[in-house]
Amino acid sequence: MSEQGELVLLPGAVPPQEENPDQAVAWHYGDPFGEQRAAARGVAVVDRSNREIIAVPGDDRLSWLHLMISQHVSELPDDQGTEALVLDSQGRVDAHMVLAHVDGTVWMDTEPGASATGARGDRQTLLAYLEAMKFWSKVEPRDATSEIALLSLVGPEAPAALAAVDLPAPTDTYAVEGMVRRMPGSYDLLLPRDEMTTWWTKLTTAGARPMGSWGYEALRVEALRPRVGVDTDERTIPHEVNWVPVAAHVAKGCYRGQETVSKVHNIGRPPRRMLLLHLDGSADSLPETGDPVRSGERTVGRVGTVAQHHELGPIALALVKRSIAPETELTAGGSPAAIDPDSVPPDTPGLGREAVKRLHG
Repeated sequence: MSEQGELVLLPGAVPPQEENPDQAVAWHYGDPFGEQRAAARGVAVVDRSNREIIAVPGDDRLSWLHLMISQHVSELPDDQGTEALVLDSQGRVDAHMVLAHVDGTVWMDTEPGASATGARGDRQTLLAYLEAMKFWSKVEPRDATSEIALLSLVGPEAPAALAAVDLPAPTDTYAVEGMVRRMPGSYDLLLPRDEMTTWWTKLTTAGARPMGSWGYEALRVEALRPRVGVDTDERTIPHEVNWVPVAAHVAKGCYRGQETVSKVHNIGRPPRRMLLLHLDGSADSLPETGDPVRSGERTVGRVGTVAQHHELGPIALALVKRSIAPETELTAGGSPAAIDPDSVPPDTPGLGREAVKRLHG
């Protein structure tokens, strides 16, 4: 959806800047840091209705999707969700989606404008890619963005806010109850689009503070949750951005890009890793998505999402070469930057190498 959503027109909503990737939803509601604090200590509701929704009904929905995406879904139970990727033939990330299997349909929400590499190497919409891969399978993928809209509740008081509007609060991650899906650190509400404003009013009346994309993105960066097209580039593989095993299953086969996923997991290491950078708030300007990360004169990475956090100040996600030590002095787009040591994943050797050592030892 390129046009602005209806909630952007509500009193107090501030529209996003032109370069913001979330053009259809509010940037903030007058106090972005206060909104973040409410999400950290109480509860906030976020308009994410710009997410594209793809519905996959049909008798073969699970077996067919199992071959199309990186996650193991052939036996995905009813009222359960997961995260998954579409990869190209080299195992590079094309698209990321979150699933909910409800009432005979798999609902997949994904980035606005999500796309995938076609069989001839051309770029096409994610829906067009899925439709081209139906063959004789009994599935009917369709664009359901006009049917379903997504709101998210963030914060420790989210279960109380849900109870106040007579909605369940699933306890297991990715479990779905009614229109509510449990996510890591939040709850997603998959609502009929024509009821979105009504539910927004119910939730804010129940005490949830409106929070725009500014606050939501800052908390996402703090949680080291990547976003396709912002924190990834054309070379990104799932291991670099912590999507193994969250969204990519290493043991199942038969999906495009599986060989790369399995090989890097078992006998290799990804060339880069996603890290949290603390930026110098006194600099004249902050870096932008796509700017280089440098060590001296040498380019060692790429800036992803840049955010203003209510406690951490200016921060960013970045893809940085694995060889860069956490204490290395860096610049991001010209701004001094320091790696958050807690964001550095453990650098364990590949499982295959350990197996070989044990075999010879």
